[in-house]
Amino acid sequence: MCNNKVGLVLEGGGMRGIYTVGVLDLLLNHNIQTEYVIGVSAGACHGASYVSNQQGRSYRINTDYIGDSRYLSFKNFLKTRSIFGMDFIFDDIPNKLNVFDYHHFLSSKCEFVTGVTDVQTGKPVYFGKNHLNNDATILRASSSIPIFAPIVEYKGGKYLDGGTSDPIPVRKALEDGCDQVIIVLTRDRSYIKPQESFRMIYKRVFKNYPEMIRLLDERHMIYNDTLEYIKVLEKEGRAIVVAPEKPIKISRFEKNLEVLEGLYNMGINDAEKLLPEIVDILG
Repeated sequence: MCNNKVGLVLEGGGMRGIYTVGVLDLLLNHNIQTEYVIGVSAGACHGASYVSNQQGRSYRINTDYIGDSRYLSFKNFLKTRSIFGMDFIFDDIPNKLNVFDYHHFLSSKCEFVTGVTDVQTGKPVYFGKNHLNNDATILRASSSIPIFAPIVEYKGGKYLDGGTSDPIPVRKALEDGCDQVIIVLTRDRSYIKPQESFRMIYKRVFKNYPEMIRLLDERHMIYNDTLEYIKVLEKEGRAIVVAPEKPIKISRFEKNLEVLEGLYNMGINDAEKLLPEIVDILG
């Protein structure tokens, strides 16, 4: 191991996150684990399984239950105001159906950080792995997409999707002492985020949270600014970026199994191409 602290930064993206799963499973297959992982939304969920060393777990969750209405359906939205079945995903699955190894996760030397968005301030908030002690509430909060999921309350705070305020939390990784970062994106490198198109809806939904409205108005600028910052880090030799080579034409609510499997394999193949560089910075 080199003296550099190397971090793994994981973007969200709903079902596009199965690309990240392919990348992480490839790393685990080569016994590669970084000493720091930070993720938001789906990135945080998949990153947790990476830290717990459960190769294939996230893939099975994303594919085994894709046809189960408890996992993803508009029926869920009508019943609970969340298109994803949050109780099913963050309680039934990790505790009963595809058990999450909390013991290995918590005993791992890897530092793990989950980003969420504070609805009252519109700012990102970060929680360490101690907040995931047999309780997935923080992962649930980080994965709760504005409009498509209700606010999650935790220890006096009100939170939603971490990708809203800090979509690719690379700055936080550097603030936490990482010298170099491996960044996994779920969009291709040509992607430029457009302005949100649901303004009339989210203005009504968040009428009591003006800072959340401001954040959603500026979300595209935050995202695109982060992409430019990542390019600077690459030029400085401080970042390796794993990203799809071509535009990903699926939604964050994709349910086509063949499409998801293809994206998973794309993640494996793209990570394998960069494996020598990744091994090199890890020493």
